[in-house]
Amino acid sequence: MTAKDGDGWIECAQGHRHWGLHGASGLLLVHHDPAGIPYVLMQKRVWWSHHGGTWGLPGGARDSHEDALTSALREAREEAALDADGLRVRGVYLDDHGGWAFETVIAESAELLAAAPANQESTELRWVALPEIAAHELHPGFAATWGTIQGTLQPETIVLDVANIVGARAQHGWWRDRAGAAARLLEDVAGLGLRHPVLAQWFPRVVAIVEGAAKDVPGLPGVHVVRATGSGDDTIVEVVRQARPWERMLVVTADRGLRQRVGELGAECVGPKWLLSQLGEHHSVEDGLEPGHL
Repeated sequence: MTAKDGDGWIECAQGHRHWGLHGASGLLLVHHDPAGIPYVLMQKRVWWSHHGGTWGLPGGARDSHEDALTSALREAREEAALDADGLRVRGVYLDDHGGWAFETVIAESAELLAAAPANQESTELRWVALPEIAAHELHPGFAATWGTIQGTLQPETIVLDVANIVGARAQHGWWRDRAGAAARLLEDVAGLGLRHPVLAQWFPRVVAIVEGAAKDVPGLPGVHVVRATGSGDDTIVEVVRQARPWERMLVVTADRGLRQRVGELGAECVGPKWLLSQLGEHHSVEDGLEPGHL
């Protein structure tokens, strides 16, 4: 396992020739302006490279010891001098050709970071508004997946009505130790890889609302805990109200009144069964409407 041991050409099951003995990855960095318009950092490939002169993403061959995230961030640093600090990874899209795959790591930036070619593999790096991307001469691989990937660029936040979910989970004796039951739920969620219909890996922002006897539950990596000082429902409504207009909010609750309140603010709702089924649990609680693409 050495640096650059992935460099080299390989043929996939579809008969195409690809760069990257262990596959390849790229960084799709997106920034939403105040109006909610996504901008993507695009790279113009140098003329002598494979598909030279086309526009795509900073990226390249993955080394044998790297995962997609490590590889994509390394390539972005080498090609665009980008620092990973301040970036939030939102998911990974897998384009599997059989024996070779390209993994697009989608990350969000709070600003339009300065970027310029840091090596000889590109001639230009430019932030391009989403409506303008298709007008560029795109790298064939990027063009083939762009129609699917662009639908995943909207920031997504999952809001957990912890008290409601714990009640639906119905673990024996949970009502005698509400804090312990809430803590176990958050531990399970923190270690869970949520399923997504498009992305191979999905890392939405997760906000857990705790109240009453459970409000002192500690936070965990990947789960932001909000402690309700009053009504848990009111706190959930306020979290949804403070969301950016272009952010997708998904509230997990079976409470009909709360569903109506957050729905009026534009949030989508699923019942606890949606989450618990991903934990391998099966319950007969009413789940309500499922969101369109989950």
